[in-house]
Amino acid sequence: MAQKVTTAVGSVERKQVPARRRFSQRPIDFLTTFAAIVAAIALWHFAITYFEVESYLFPAPLPVLNALIEGLSDGSLLTNGWVTLSEVLIGFSFGSLLAITLAVLITRWRFVERTFYPFIVAFQTVPKIALAPLVITWMGFGQTSKMLMAGLLALFPVLVNTITGLKSVEQDQLDLMRALQATDWQIFRYVRLPRALPYMFAGLEIAIVFSVIGAIVGEFVGAKAGLGYLIQSSQATLDATTTVAVLVVLSVMGLVLHRIVIFAKSRLVFWLRTDDGAVVGV
Repeated sequence: MAQKVTTAVGSVERKQVPARRRFSQRPIDFLTTFAAIVAAIALWHFAITYFEVESYLFPAPLPVLNALIEGLSDGSLLTNGWVTLSEVLIGFSFGSLLAITLAVLITRWRFVERTFYPFIVAFQTVPKIALAPLVITWMGFGQTSKMLMAGLLALFPVLVNTITGLKSVEQDQLDLMRALQATDWQIFRYVRLPRALPYMFAGLEIAIVFSVIGAIVGEFVGAKAGLGYLIQSSQATLDATTTVAVLVVLSVMGLVLHRIVIFAKSRLVFWLRTDDGAVVGV
């Protein structure tokens, strides 16, 4: 009994070292990222000044900052940003849910894969920007069409990665579960799903970024509000400063959403941590 206790305590101590190392590494990572951003802004300012680029072609950092402050003050960036964010989140959620459902059906029944998967692949080869006018025609200029575009772009990466994960289970594991008289649900719950989660989240990381692109493409084609609508409006008046300011907001939105997915992955796929505490694939 004493030996068991000693071993357990030793294993806990070994797990605490990577946690401390990860905690001490975070300030360094933050400072490195911050320094890279400052260097990029400085290079941007130097290039605009040295080459004497006109503001209607590409603005300097300070006017863009002023445009961001003005847009936040008058509420235009917040209002239109919320429109785009809601389109992205709803489209991403429905697209991912549909993809996971299709992946389960495809891996569960062979005839479903033979029947539907070729059509899904063929549909993926069609440029989504070519579908945007049709989607706008069918669904109108409201948010529904933008949600559909976001969902369409999120569908394929989640579908392919989830199928790969569900099929990656070793036959020995399945044979063992069947020897233990496990039901299909138990095999899925305790073997296939844990095996597929890392692949699934790899697809979700791509899908959340694609969802932002899909929503913006839909807003470019036709919209009454949204960040894509702001970009179109500013470009119509040759207002490059507002255009770049909106692009900055879009970039921040994409980065934050991507980090949220990675955070969820680190909590749900906790068994795939490396020695430094990071999750495989992050």
